[in-house]
Amino acid sequence: MNGMTYLLALDQGTSSSRSIVFDAEGRIVAMAQQELTQIFPQPGWVEHDPMEIWRSQLATAQQVLDKAGLKASDMRALGITNQRETTVVWNRKTGQPIHNAIVWQDRRAEDTCVQLRAIGQEALIQSKTGLRIDAYFSATKLKWLLDHVPDARAQAERGELAFGTIDTWLMWQLTQGALHATDVTNASRTMLFNVRTQQWDAELLALLDIPPSLMPEVRPSSGDFGEVRPELLGHAIQIGGVAGDQQSASFGQACFSPGMAKNTYGTGCFLLMHNGTQFQTSHNGLLTTIAAQTSAQTEFAMEGSVFVGGAVVQWLRDGLNAFQSSAEAEALAQSVPDAGGVMLVPAFTGLGAPYWEPDARGTLTGITRGTTLAHIARAGLESIAFQSAALVQAMNRDALSAGAVPMSVLRVDGGACANNLLMQFQADLLGIPVVRPVVTETTALGAAWLAGLSSGVYKNTDELGSLWRAERTFLPAMSSDVAAARMAEWEHAVRQTVLK
Repeated sequence: MNGMTYLLALDQGTSSSRSIVFDAEGRIVAMAQQELTQIFPQPGWVEHDPMEIWRSQLATAQQVLDKAGLKASDMRALGITNQRETTVVWNRKTGQPIHNAIVWQDRRAEDTCVQLRAIGQEALIQSKTGLRIDAYFSATKLKWLLDHVPDARAQAERGELAFGTIDTWLMWQLTQGALHATDVTNASRTMLFNVRTQQWDAELLALLDIPPSLMPEVRPSSGDFGEVRPELLGHAIQIGGVAGDQQSASFGQACFSPGMAKNTYGTGCFLLMHNGTQFQTSHNGLLTTIAAQTSAQTEFAMEGSVFVGGAVVQWLRDGLNAFQSSAEAEALAQSVPDAGGVMLVPAFTGLGAPYWEPDARGTLTGITRGTTLAHIARAGLESIAFQSAALVQAMNRDALSAGAVPMSVLRVDGGACANNLLMQFQADLLGIPVVRPVVTETTALGAAWLAGLSSGVYKNTDELGSLWRAERTFLPAMSSDVAAARMAEWEHAVRQTVLK
């Protein structure tokens, strides 16, 4: 068994830390997972304990090697993928965090965003970073920590503190302080990184009063990130790949060329379309972000986020008691031929791309005396596909206006992609094939592939593309006229969620 080549992926997510061992063919050998404590100090605030993130991630790495019956010395390289935008600041000498990590979902820095918009910084920030001004990104979270943790700003100005997203925090721990670095994909989600010059932007750092000494070194996603200290796992392992979770999933889906796209159906939905080497500002409510980078050449992607995707199924289960387990959602929805005119818009925390309506609230419309829980469950599942279709349409409008290729096929992953009814409806609305791969753990696979490329397991992305395998393809079975009419119904329902 030990004659084979193995890669270890650390997948540090919002709700859990996981480690997966892959073989060189991209097959899963073993997996270990630990839940992560969610801390809610007050409404709209979400935190994690950075030491718990580190301990749980290390524990799963140790467990997965045991489960696989392998040693650290059997691993050719290690890749890291992580929840993006989540912000940690720690003391360079002691390695201790100065505060809990502020999680990507946290909204406490909204006031700073309001001020930045009021002084007319939106266009500047979007042209440099590809992002909108939003509390989602790391910059305003970092400013909040410097402004609110006693003595933090003074320590930062003396060069005593380090900032990082979760990848940077894990690499600091794995190398025991030898490396303070990040990759371009994570850097591009901070609202402080100039994606055109590939540098931390001095003007943006000054605008938010952030000392440059806090910032990590930025490297390509596939390359040398030092090595794991031998005492942690029993043997040193080269860290060869790092990417934020959505870019990593896109890489694991082999979306390497312009027009290729993937949608991850998790708690939310995250759609990324590869854009090639051209930086393009969206005019349709999307973000421009950096794709996982295997060389010095920058490649871009358009990104759209749906805040409530699979979470609508949890709400049906826990809020409406529509069923006992999420797995039953498909059977209940399939017990009726359609949603009977019911539309559910799950704007529980406002609407993300392409609408950006933070004040929108969820609505259930089209209810008649004949409406049952099954119709509502079906409308809930359909809402995931409607929201994703709205993102695809926005992306295609951007692509066509730039003379680029519109999407011709959508690759899917994430927990809810197992739902065949949902995937078929998605293909029907889009009018293009929806393809589910054999390995749906694409986020971890992307990190493993990035590490495998830099360590010589794979020659190039062509070789990786040949390893990607489809499990099932869903072909559209609805006429384009009917699909357009259904999307018009959806857009009408969305307009009713904004109470103005």
